[in-house]
Amino acid sequence: MDKATPKDLFAANRERAAPLLKQLQADGIGHLIDGRIEPSVSGMSFETRSPVDGAVLATVARGNAEDIDRAATAATRAFKAWRDMPAPMRKKLLHRVADAIEDRADDIAVLECIDTGQAHRFMAKAAIRAAENFRFFADRCAEARDGLNTPSEEHWNISTRVPIGPVGVITPWNTPFMLSTWKIAPALAAGCTVVHKPAEWSPVTADLLAKLVKQAGVPDGVLNTVHGIGEEAGKALTEHPAIKAIGFVGESSTGSAIMAQGAPTLKRVHFELGGKNPVIVFDDADLDRALDAVVFMIYSLNGERCTSSSRLLIQQGIAEKFIEKLTARVKALQVGHPLDPATEIGPLIHERHLAKVCSYFDIARKDGAVIAVGGKPHAGPGGGHYVQPTLVIGAHANMRVAQEEVFGPFLTVIPFRNEAEAIEIANGVQYGLTGYVWTGDMGRALRVADALEAGMIWLNSENVRHLPTPFGGMKSSGIGRDGGDYSFEFYMETKHVSLARGTHKIQKLGI
Repeated sequence: MDKATPKDLFAANRERAAPLLKQLQADGIGHLIDGRIEPSVSGMSFETRSPVDGAVLATVARGNAEDIDRAATAATRAFKAWRDMPAPMRKKLLHRVADAIEDRADDIAVLECIDTGQAHRFMAKAAIRAAENFRFFADRCAEARDGLNTPSEEHWNISTRVPIGPVGVITPWNTPFMLSTWKIAPALAAGCTVVHKPAEWSPVTADLLAKLVKQAGVPDGVLNTVHGIGEEAGKALTEHPAIKAIGFVGESSTGSAIMAQGAPTLKRVHFELGGKNPVIVFDDADLDRALDAVVFMIYSLNGERCTSSSRLLIQQGIAEKFIEKLTARVKALQVGHPLDPATEIGPLIHERHLAKVCSYFDIARKDGAVIAVGGKPHAGPGGGHYVQPTLVIGAHANMRVAQEEVFGPFLTVIPFRNEAEAIEIANGVQYGLTGYVWTGDMGRALRVADALEAGMIWLNSENVRHLPTPFGGMKSSGIGRDGGDYSFEFYMETKHVSLARGTHKIQKLGI
């Protein structure tokens, strides 16, 4: 049988999408609270539209403080039974969630494309990664409570961990399904119950995730999902006294607001925030591999990713030839419908975000930089929020396009003379999420990695995520770490227990 052509696959994706969208429009999206699909107490709702063509995808319940209170109450009521459930049983349920995600992986990918504008080539993998997140943490349910034995002369000292309680999870609109599982899976594995507030720009797959978790047999109230606007539902969640911790992925300014909102109730917070990440290419690097990584890490996922390498720091001696090859690659990028397997860049998530990204075209020109490629909206299929992949050259480190997070397919190139200057430029921003270094000199690679103010650094590699490793940033890029045992440290309290041998001297008072 002949292999399916991209045109055939595009048609198949559209065919799969049609009944899903029809059902979505008919059913709408409600909250899932204590195992039941509910409208908002206020009766209010909002429309979610596709970035592809502006078509209404669904009417979504618009939650407020009353809906959050219902969800937090349900999470509190469900907490003790979930906490005390034997770890092997919790593990079995979370594996069932992973099975359910894999069974619907194609549907999730298609819905994510229509809801967010991300290209199918990436969303197909994101759905599978979401299942992997649940499996990874499911397998660690039993060890979540593990602690240390630290004996002293007169006592045995042991530590253990216990789940902190009901937690709030607020997730972003870029790759929302995968990133939601990244937060929710470890919380559930730790024994916490969850109130999830998805981004209002991408509610579709969050609704599906909640239903899949229920379908897998996870008890009612363990995962509750409340849709709504950040200033309403999100704020109510961060302020609710029953919620013990908030895990948030999004903009740095929002993280600052959440910290303030949670302060009166002394909430624990975990923030994965913005980035203006450098990729540093030295003249002794494998330039072909470096070029591949540079293009991938800014133009994949529409550039709407916190770990994108949006600043290319290139050593002066190779800058001209490298930029020449880079320019040709950027010009060849395929902008198109997100369900088309040939598409590399789809429409941006929302008209407001498109306007923000496009505003940096004039900012670049006013600051004296040169737009070598792109710099305009793109007339894509459906007339949605498309933008040309953009390459800015002739920039210096203090320009706004070298300092501010654009969060789109927008790369700024900055030349440097030597190792010291590269480090200075790389660190000269408010953010510190990731850094990427390309060099044939491993000594230099390690020196630069040690000097970079970033929570994650890849040497001679693009971002390749390994779930046991810590994920998080410094400075304005976040607080805390995700991944492996680091996630359990956030969702659990450490408890110390000291066992006396019965031999130590106790002081006597009042004799």
